[in-house]
Amino acid sequence: MNFFSPWHLLLVVLVALLLFGPSKLPELGRGFGRMFREFKDATNGLVSDESNQAAPARKEVNTNSSVEEEARK
Repeated sequence: MNFFSPWHLLLVVLVALLLFGPSKLPELGRGFGRMFREFKDATNGLVSDESNQAAPARKEVNTNSSVEEEARK
């Protein structure tokens, strides 16, 4: 389903223009851009931290399985 159409975007832009005026819109756009960039960087940092923490756990599981195999012999 497509919830947003070009008319919705136009309405949002017009309301923003009426509320903030043409001089404030570039500043608001830059602020939102910085906010989204920081959010993206933070989420990428969390994902990379999780993958770094998960790697040793996988190695530990592999060593346990090899110990179990040798115990069965």
